[in-house]
Parts: sequence; structure tokens; C-alpha cells
Amino acid sequence: MIRVTENFRKIQDLLAQATSEAGRPRGSVGLLAVSKGQPAAAVLEAVSAGQRALGENFVQEAVAKITAVGRHDLTWHFIGHLQSNKTRQVAEHFQWVHTVDRLKIAERLSRQRPYHADDLNVCIQVMIDPEDDKAGVAPDELPDLAGAVAALPKLKLRGLMCIPAPRESLEAQREPFRRLRLLSEGLNAAGVETDTLSMGMSNDYVAAIHEGATLVRIGTALFGPRR
Repeated sequence: MIRVTENFRKIQDLLAQATSEAGRPRGSVGLLAVSKGQPAAAVLEAVSAGQRALGENFVQEAVAKITAVGRHDLTWHFIGHLQSNKTRQVAEHFQWVHTVDRLKIAERLSRQRPYHADDLNVCIQVMIDPEDDKAGVAPDELPDLAGAVAALPKLKLRGLMCIPAPRESLEAQREPFRRLRLLSEGLNAAGVETDTLSMGMSNDYVAAIHEGATLVRIGTALFGPRR
């Protein structure tokens, strides 16, 4: 617990420093702790340190973990590639989905979200770099998809997410995040309101914060190697 607590405090300090250097208000960037590959005990260690938002990539692992943790004060974010046959479990167990990249997935989440649950917060994943092995909607197809998702019941479109290809320098890292921010601004200008940019991980979160990230996704730096 000491290790996770120390890591959590260090990450919070680093995020605060990057936020200040970017000229942004304190607290404008949230930490999403990526707990994939970690046992429920590790999640509870992070919760004891003060973390409340958890990100998971694999549905079966995540549902078992959510049940084992058994806390109702946590917010669970699904951040992995979502297949059609897994949407019901995600709609029933998560509060956020970051990886909507086609209307079929959004429609299934909308239909399968329990009637008594709050609206499911969703982000659209954008293929900000044209890589064959990455999911996401093409930027030129984003406006139509965003408009359609925003109109679905039981969903609340919150913003955009991306996973750019690795880059070395800070300025090079900033470039794809800048493009995602501009896409978000374009949606807002067109009347599709968004307030979330899920972008940046352990190796490029500083660049993401400089370009407007509101959530950064960090795992190993908090929990250590997967157990």
C-alpha cells in the first residue's frame, strides 16, 4: 500500500506541475488510473490513497474486478476496444466508455443501458494517426458519428479520445493532441457539446495536458508492473 500511495502522490504532483506549466487551472486535469492486469487488492490500495476513477481494457476481467472490489463510490471507465458481443456487460457495469468508434456500438450501448441507471458517458475514439492496428473513427467521419451518438437515449456524449503513435519530442507529441482538440472545438462550434478530452498516457501526458487533456490515462506508473 505504501508503494501505491507514494506513486499516487508523485503522479498528482507531476500532473499539477504540468497543468501549471501549461497555464491551466489547478484541478482541470483528472487522473484515470488504468487498473488492467491488476488485482482487486491493488485497486483498493489506490482507492485508499484517494483515487476514484478506474480504467479497464478487458470486459471479463473488469466485470470480475468491479464485483470483487464492491465499492459504489468508484467510477469505472471502459477504455479497451469494444466488440458487439461485449456491449451489454459494459452497459450494465461501467459509467464511462471511451472507445465508441462506430454507430452500431453506440446503438447497442444505448439499448442495453439499464433503464434505472444514469446515462452512460461516452467518448468517441478518433483515429488521429492512420495506423492499421488502431481503432477509431476517421476524422472526416467524426461529425456525422458525433451527431448520431449525441441523439441516442441513455447515452451522454462527453468528448473525444485518441491513442496516437509514439513520438519522441514534446512538440511532436503535442501535434496529434492538438488535432484532437481542434476536432473537439469544431464539434462544439457546430452545436455538438463536449467537455472531455481523454488523451495522454505515461509517456506523453505532459504534451496532452498542454493541448487541453481533461483526463490522462496512467497505469504502470501508479500500480507498477502487472501482477
